[in-house]
Amino acid sequence: MKGFVYGKPMTKMLVDGGATVNLMPYTMFRKLGKSPRNLIETDMMLKDFGGNASKTWGAVNVELTIGSKTLPTTFFVIYGKGTYSLLLGPDWIHANCCIPSAMHQCLIQRQGDNVEVVQADTSVSVATTDPAY
Repeated sequence: MKGFVYGKPMTKMLVDGGATVNLMPYTMFRKLGKSPRNLIETDMMLKDFGGNASKTWGAVNVELTIGSKTLPTTFFVIYGKGTYSLLLGPDWIHANCCIPSAMHQCLIQRQGDNVEVVQADTSVSVATTDPAY
């Protein structure tokens, strides 16, 4: 997805219903002009796909805009660069009252009485298969 954090353009955001929490790599945290004093202390430990546990740097609250909707969003800041600039988990999906569709490469969200369809970020290449092989 594409969007904005405090009005700064963001690309390569992943909406992942299988994630446990919202994540922000430390490199993105620094690109937003934030410093360690902007972090909320936390004892949160997260496990990666390999089962390795690591402590988060802390949490940060930001104003996240996707489509025409802006929501306050809390991210756990993790060490590393990451493939995506932000990872949005179930908390954000439910707070936003939206339906992410990997198959349709879009996000469907309510904005008042209207329904908005936000298309996926086309700058991210998605692997495809050729049925001829």
